[in-house]
This record gives sequence, structure tokens and C-alpha cells, in this order.
Amino acid sequence: MKRVAGVLALLVVMYAALFASNPNAASQSNLIDVANRQGFYGLLTLAAGLMVLSGGIDLSLGSVVGFGAVLFGVLMKNGVPPPVALVVTVSAGTLIGLLQGSLVYGLKLQSFLVTLCGMFVFRGLARLLTGGREVGLQQVLRPEVHPEFQSSIEALKTLLVGKVAPTEELVFPAMLGVFALAAVVFGAVLHGTVYGRYWRAIGYSESAARYSGIPVGRYRVLTFMIGSSLAAFAGCLLLLNYGTAKPDNAGQNLELEAITGAVLGGVSLRGGEGTMIGMALGAAVLPLLYNLVIFLGIPDEVIPVVVGLTLFLGSFFDEVVRRRGAARKG
Repeated sequence: MKRVAGVLALLVVMYAALFASNPNAASQSNLIDVANRQGFYGLLTLAAGLMVLSGGIDLSLGSVVGFGAVLFGVLMKNGVPPPVALVVTVSAGTLIGLLQGSLVYGLKLQSFLVTLCGMFVFRGLARLLTGGREVGLQQVLRPEVHPEFQSSIEALKTLLVGKVAPTEELVFPAMLGVFALAAVVFGAVLHGTVYGRYWRAIGYSESAARYSGIPVGRYRVLTFMIGSSLAAFAGCLLLLNYGTAKPDNAGQNLELEAITGAVLGGVSLRGGEGTMIGMALGAAVLPLLYNLVIFLGIPDEVIPVVVGLTLFLGSFFDEVVRRRGAARKG
């Protein structure tokens, strides 16, 4: 609870600094944009948080986001109705998680190694799907291609992103609503079902969990499937929100930012500890930080330094708390 209270206090300070930085920072359009970004990051933080909580790691999440965005666009361009393309893309993410999870727990490979390879493989597959070219909604909506898809795409934008044609402006933070729904569902699973208890037990001590009769491999494969499904879905949101996606950089570095959000929210990198409310608050930090940097006029080059230091400080604090807890028990 102290960690959650600390992140909440940090968010309050950052919002205060944002509002003081520029009068436009408190505008409705900017606050909606920030909230939408927090929802987008929240989905990925949830994916990374569940993985780390259960003692694993997934370095391919960002590449799966890019692959999902490109696949979603390519499917629609080739005549697949937008809602069907969305379902197929998320299903592809589920299969990716099943494949990687099976490699890790079927062949006893390290999750770090498997997902590091996946990071390159799925980025490469995204390039192969388009020949390295950008994919965009305008390619789908051209009159000579699939004009009948326009109403479906606009409906998805309104429902999942919060954009309403013809202005294409954000009018409400739909992505934050999507994340809130996901957080409620997975929060109930994490804190109120045997699945959550098993994930914590596995993350805390895999050998102890196995001796207790918990099917460790099955539950960890499930976290891979959930994580990759959420990442592929986030890729669809990315394309709907921005209208274009480049296979080279769509979703780039998002896996590290998602892990940062999870750690800030109190998910221990050693596994076994973490709460859904903590993940939600941790996910809100980086989008707010990016917005604050813009209004303060700080060069973009500084952002990776801040993210790296944030991850380090979060990990350092986590280690200090663990050692103090161990010392008290001892």
C-alpha cells in the first residue's frame, strides 16, 4: 500500500506541475489525449505486469503491437471487414503467446531468450507483410478499394478510441475506458480467484508452487497468451488512433515502458508481488511525463534518460523494500 500511495502522490505532483507549466495543459482536448494515452499504456502495463508477477518477462510486446497494427491494416486492405480483422488480429496475438509460452515451458527455454528472439521475428514479419511500407487507413478507405468499410471503421474509432468523424478529434478517452474494463476484469481474476493466487505463488517460488501441485507451465503459458493478445489489440488501437503504422517502429520500445509502468506500480521484478490498482497508477506515469516534457519545452532526447532512470529507481526501491522485509522476518 505504501508503494501505491507513493505513485498516487507522484501523479498528483506531476498533474500540478503540468497545469502550472502552460494554460493550454489544462484544456479539455489535452486532458482527453493524456487519458487516452494512459489507457493505451495501461493495456500494455497490464500485459507486462501479469507476466512479471508470475516470474517471467516478455520482451516481444512492442513488436507484437507493431505486428498487430500492420496485420490489422493488411487484412482490411485485402477485403476482411474491420470487426473480423480485429478479431483475427487479437487471435493471432493469442497464438503468438501460446507459441512463445510453449517454447518456454515445453522446451524449458528461458523466457528472456525466447521473447528477445520474438522481438526481432515479429518485427520482421510486420515488414514482410507490407514489404517495409507504411500501412494506413486511407489505403483501406479509398473509393476504389473498400468504401463500404468506412462506417465500420468509424464505429470502431468511436467505440475504442473516442474519435468521431468527420472531425477525427478525440471527444472522449475511450481507450481509458477500455483499459478500465480490462483492469476490473483482470483485477477480479488476480485478487479474487485461484488463478491470481497461483500466479503469485509461481512468481514467488516456482519450485514451491510445483511441489504444491500447481500446474506451473499451464498458468505461465496463460500469461503469455493474455499478454500477446493485449499487445495485438493495442496494435489495432494504435492504427485506429493514428491512422497509419510503420512496420519499422510501430510499438517500438513499448515493452520496456510497460515494464517500467508495472514496476512503478509495485510489481516486483523478482515476481510474486503486485496489485491491479498499482499497475493502473504506474501506467499513468509515463504518458503524463511525456506530456509534461512537451509543455515544459524539454528536448525529446531527454525522455529515454528519464525513462531509464525511472525504471532504475523503481527497481532500486523494490530491492530496498524486499531486503528490509527479509531483515524484519529474520
